[in-house]
Amino acid sequence: MKVLVVDDHRIVRDGLVALLGALEGMEVVGTACDGREALHVVDEAAPDVPDVVVMDIQMPGLDGIAATRFLRGRHPDVRVLMLTMNEDDDTVLSAVRAGASGYLLKGAGAEEVQHAVRATAAGGMVFGASLAARVAALFAGAARPEPAVVFPELTDREREVLDLLAAGRSNDQIAAALFVSGKTVRNIVSSIYAKLHAPDRAAAIIRAREAGLGRG
Repeated sequence: MKVLVVDDHRIVRDGLVALLGALEGMEVVGTACDGREALHVVDEAAPDVPDVVVMDIQMPGLDGIAATRFLRGRHPDVRVLMLTMNEDDDTVLSAVRAGASGYLLKGAGAEEVQHAVRATAAGGMVFGASLAARVAALFAGAARPEPAVVFPELTDREREVLDLLAAGRSNDQIAAALFVSGKTVRNIVSSIYAKLHAPDRAAAIIRAREAGLGRG
């Protein structure tokens, strides 16, 4: 089993590498300090992608939830286990809706983390002991309905770009985050304008934010 560790704190990355790398049948194939680097590592590894990405949420640049959404869109076979300090309901739901297969808090013990990684790789949905009951209640009826896909007229890549536009990213920043050229981003942005009947960037951003994009 191949694992990628993503966290902006080196001490956490090093600890997870030691913890997981010591397990039989588990290999830590890389680390990343933010979501953007994680996407790059997985893209470069394709088609030999990691089985599981252990992902923090609050990181500079591209955060863990946005990175999970992009990662699952590009590499649907990769499973993502969130390991974070965030335990509020909205964040948990956002992570699951982005495609995460598990969610643990950083206070979890070593055995719980190891079990969660194995269970995630095996196709299970895993939640920390302190979260399991709350998550079950949320998905049993307390959770908000799954929102419809916004702007269905756009392609997945165009929605990725629009989401980053709404988050205030420049064309150059979007190109760097998605590992495409500036010209490609300009062409995609022009297509977004046409499909949304938006006269300019500001109008497109307003529509995107009204639809809930740009929140990471």
